[in-house]
Amino acid sequence: MASTNSPEMIDIYDENRNKTGLLLPRKTKLEKGQYMLYVLALIEDANHRFLITQRAMDKKWAAGHWEIPGGGAMAGESSFEALCREVREETGLDLSLCQPNVAYSYCNEDLKSGDNYFADIYRIQTDFTLDDVNVDSREVIDVKLATAEEIKALHKEIGFLHYERICKALGIEA
Repeated sequence: MASTNSPEMIDIYDENRNKTGLLLPRKTKLEKGQYMLYVLALIEDANHRFLITQRAMDKKWAAGHWEIPGGGAMAGESSFEALCREVREETGLDLSLCQPNVAYSYCNEDLKSGDNYFADIYRIQTDFTLDDVNVDSREVIDVKLATAEEIKALHKEIGFLHYERICKALGIEA
């Protein structure tokens, strides 16, 4: 059994999104040609509203901002496995039996900060209500169901993480 102090390990991918076989701690500054994998979930209810979450205030990056559930893949996980784990951890929802649909994928390369990654944004339609959502208060301080227009309004008012890329995944203008 791994120690709770062991760093979370990630698979490293090459520029063609092939696993290199290299495993590194999650906080490693990646070099040119090294990428990790992130996943995001546009979880849509029957009324075409999306589950959005507000990040905990003690997060090192973007504390208190609104976003959609997601996070980084751990070593050995596929994109969809990572999505299911992250959504379950953050919201308590089980997406494992849902039809995976990658609506948009992109690559980010920031050599200065070593923040190089591929990201998959899934759009998953499923039958759920806010009563089904059980947030991890260490990760999330609020949760809502919002239409694309409401997300746009939130973005204009206070900002919404990944907004432009979410719009691409939804096929709407930012």
